[in-house]
Amino acid sequence: MHDVIVVGARCAGATVAMLLARRGYRVLCVDQALFPKDAVSTHMLRQSGLARLRDWGLLDRLKATGCTPIHSITMSYADAHFSGFSDPIDGIAQTYAPRRIVLDGLLQDAAREAGVDLREGVTVTELVRDGEVVTGIVGRDRDGEPVTEYARLVIGADGYASTVAQLTGAEKYDVIPGETFTAYSYWSGLNMQSQLRIGDKQAVGGWPTNDGKTLIWCVQYLDRFAPFRTDVERNFSLAFKETAPDLAELLDTGERVERFFIARYPENFYRTSHGPGWALVGDAGYHKDPFTGLGISDAFTYADLLAERVHEGLSAARPLDEALADYQAQRDRSSKPMYRFTCESSRLVLPDKHVEVMRALPRSPKHTQQWFRMMAGGLSGREFFAEDNLAALLNPQGAR
Repeated sequence: MHDVIVVGARCAGATVAMLLARRGYRVLCVDQALFPKDAVSTHMLRQSGLARLRDWGLLDRLKATGCTPIHSITMSYADAHFSGFSDPIDGIAQTYAPRRIVLDGLLQDAAREAGVDLREGVTVTELVRDGEVVTGIVGRDRDGEPVTEYARLVIGADGYASTVAQLTGAEKYDVIPGETFTAYSYWSGLNMQSQLRIGDKQAVGGWPTNDGKTLIWCVQYLDRFAPFRTDVERNFSLAFKETAPDLAELLDTGERVERFFIARYPENFYRTSHGPGWALVGDAGYHKDPFTGLGISDAFTYADLLAERVHEGLSAARPLDEALADYQAQRDRSSKPMYRFTCESSRLVLPDKHVEVMRALPRSPKHTQQWFRMMAGGLSGREFFAEDNLAALLNPQGAR
């Protein structure tokens, strides 16, 4: 019998499994995929996520993969155009956007090194219960053979369409519909830092990743999804020409080296993330639009938090149900401001006040740095948009 079974072995799942195994727990982690396997992703790792990799002894491993560091962001909206970067957050002065086949593999290796029994090709179909309490999983392995395993706690880290969430009946709340889709691919031969350009109901951009490649993407509203797919290459190119002609010219100097990936963004939501014998983490419990690129860093943050609370419960430092309830409450409380900001920003229509601020940013390196710190989750919107702070930006002579 295991102490914990984790369903899902990507960013949230491999991480919470690793952290619990490092505390001495017997952990089984299963995933229906056979790795390495790519995943639709922004790839972006913000400073908070990198700080956790550093604290876990994994940041140097990431750097050794040859992922290009990002230390500059260029952003535009209408006639506002500016560049800059956040000051260090948690001691980290740059970001990275690793390929998921690289990052997921790194985390899975670290989990195995910690003692996790990580099994690929295992599909979970049912949960074992003792009355109302979840006590294990039922499924099949890659050869179709039945699998039944038992544990004191089952954690679902299996994405926004989580099987564990469905089997437990975990309810969604604070739901905000998704409004966009994305298309992206990889270019070689580009010398480019991070770009985020917002146009008329669409956005384009990109950033460097592994192997000298650059991830190039566009986002559009769902009403364009069907016509976009009739000629992906042409419509992708047209989005850049309409929104950022300078980037369109830059793409012509490089070469697309992989196929296009296209994905509709699901709705934004929270789920009830704990119950008798079970918990949810990552996109299974809390999913928001990837527009701000905080998904992977949030997965690390809340996997870390969940591991702490599970340890409290399994070690009898406090009742497990109380510890898991505290995990959900703390996650919701700390994530809510950026959840709101992300959902608003992903609509690609910014409030007039935001546009006024963006036009003024080139005049103030200090406020530009603050803006990007806010985008990275290191500064709250309330702090940035405080009356005194905006007065210093918009009316520097009259500010006190």
